[in-house]
Amino acid sequence: MTGRKTESHDLLITPDMEWADATQAIRAGQFRTQEQEHGEVIYPTSSFVFKSAAEAAARFAGDIPGNIYSRFTNPTVRMFEERLAALEGGERCVATSSGMAAIMATCMAFLKQGDHVVCSRNVFGTTHVVFDKYMAKFGVDTAFVSLTDTEAWEAAVRPNTRFLFLETPSNPLNEVADIRALAELAHANGAMLIVDNCFCTPVLQKPLDLGADLVIHSATKFLDGQGRCVGGAVVGPDKLLEEVFGFLRSGGFTLSPFNAWVFLKGLETLPIRMQAHCRQGFAMAEWLQQQDWVEKVFYCGLPDHPCHQLAMKQQKGFGGVVSFQVKGGREEAWRLIDQTRWLSITANLGDVKTTITHPATTTHGRLADAEKARAGITENLIRLCVGLEDLQDIQADLSPS
Repeated sequence: MTGRKTESHDLLITPDMEWADATQAIRAGQFRTQEQEHGEVIYPTSSFVFKSAAEAAARFAGDIPGNIYSRFTNPTVRMFEERLAALEGGERCVATSSGMAAIMATCMAFLKQGDHVVCSRNVFGTTHVVFDKYMAKFGVDTAFVSLTDTEAWEAAVRPNTRFLFLETPSNPLNEVADIRALAELAHANGAMLIVDNCFCTPVLQKPLDLGADLVIHSATKFLDGQGRCVGGAVVGPDKLLEEVFGFLRSGGFTLSPFNAWVFLKGLETLPIRMQAHCRQGFAMAEWLQQQDWVEKVFYCGLPDHPCHQLAMKQQKGFGGVVSFQVKGGREEAWRLIDQTRWLSITANLGDVKTTITHPATTTHGRLADAEKARAGITENLIRLCVGLEDLQDIQADLSPS
């Protein structure tokens, strides 16, 4: 193979079949062949051999399918790509070495000097830096707007706008964008809509079904689910993914076969884990609202969240990420974090272990103070990704001593 989809007759689940997420998460991308009938196989090799010089030439030319070099063709990586594409409802997936590599590969595939991007202000801090600093070095201008203000998006679009980029729900305030409305806006102006689906995963939200052109993933988060590996992916139509694959082949933002295998095993439990994260997250958000040391809770599953109705419309659940402001400032936020005994103080999320962090000094620490203020990243804000431990134990560990 040279990054294209596997021939459908090789697969247990093919693109023309309508299967539930739970089935696709376990079976999609799996080959019913003698060497793989007992499960996925890791192919930890750098290069693949050919039967003849003619076969080598044909594979490099793309005339026949087959593996060439693991920088851009590897059976284990391809299996992960097939499975995630099936879950997202996309024609194709290109896996990358990290979530940020997926964003960077997308930028390099579609942006050039003189292009323009409209990006939501409440994206992951490093995503903001990529557009604001590094893309700017190559002559790409970016306008940052409120995720929820569709009129602001429309006002920011220019004739040279190449794509609209957003995360929904946002990190860390759980704001929700109207994906369908922004897709219509992008397409009316000859641009693409690119959605980071990290918080929801395809179990809770399918942006491609709502009109998005590409979906971005940090597989490091919920797709893995146990904090074991770093990886990413881009999902969408074959025509667009061919451009991303072309950059990956040359740029080398490659997912390793071992990490791909870990993510495959993570996907097998993704539906049931996301259901549990949703239950835990909602219960934790309700509990936090009742605590006298909490100033405000940000969780789109709560009826009083300004984006609740939209989240109800385009998501199947609200996920496990809950952010809240403590009464006070940085000192009080740090004190609450430091007094926990076993919650994981880390900037990662999507783990079965509950994680806690202070966004203003970690995930969004590289933003200027003015940018933090515009994005709502206050000094008293804490982000909690509720894991799958006993809920009462999580609450007890978080409660001030």
